[in-house]
Amino acid sequence: MSDLAQLKFFATPQHACSYLEDRKATTLFVDPAARIDNAMYSALSSLGFRRSGRHIYRPHCESCSACIPIRLPVARFELRRSQRRVWQRNTDLEVTLVPPELTEENYALYARYIEQRHADGDMHPPSPEQFRSFLLCDWSETRFVEFRQEDRLLAVAVIDQIQDGLSAIYTFFDPAERERSLGVYAILWQIEHAAELGLPYLYLGYWIKQCQKMSYKSSYRPREMFIGERWIEVP
Repeated sequence: MSDLAQLKFFATPQHACSYLEDRKATTLFVDPAARIDNAMYSALSSLGFRRSGRHIYRPHCESCSACIPIRLPVARFELRRSQRRVWQRNTDLEVTLVPPELTEENYALYARYIEQRHADGDMHPPSPEQFRSFLLCDWSETRFVEFRQEDRLLAVAVIDQIQDGLSAIYTFFDPAERERSLGVYAILWQIEHAAELGLPYLYLGYWIKQCQKMSYKSSYRPREMFIGERWIEVP
């Protein structure tokens, strides 16, 4: 079932923008009571929607269009020299896909990451309930990708598999391992994994030109952006 015409959408009241100071934001979200399956979720993803927990949303600001959905066509991905170095730097890691669940181990890593990297953001302070409501979903095809050095958990990437790709939901990692560039490595691994699965795209969420925290997304080429209700390849 992927008939979007049957869905109801709601818009939030204006609220403070999470990414740009002195901006107000409005979010369009799918009726939480709607029954969502993978086909529906895939169709919504292709229209620039994202998942947070069980909720599917898209920015819907009247006077601002700064949030631009971005995806990578994995078959044509061009590995840069700096990305190649990151890949080589992490060849010692063991990567495993596991079911999505809250464990003492991954929550400890998540909490440390939020405390040290995003203490000024909406996800602070972390809590087990916030972890569940943000990352887990009972209807999505979600996996946690664990990156380990021997038995030590260094990073977790949360991914959803949809019909035309993987959706990168979130990645958290050990803040002490800066030299590894684990966030970059997690994206490179997801690009390769999507290619192995024969999936054409890796969805990276939203890119905002004015937001420094989003700048890393522009380093992956080629890339497509959802502009004017269609995907356009940009340089």
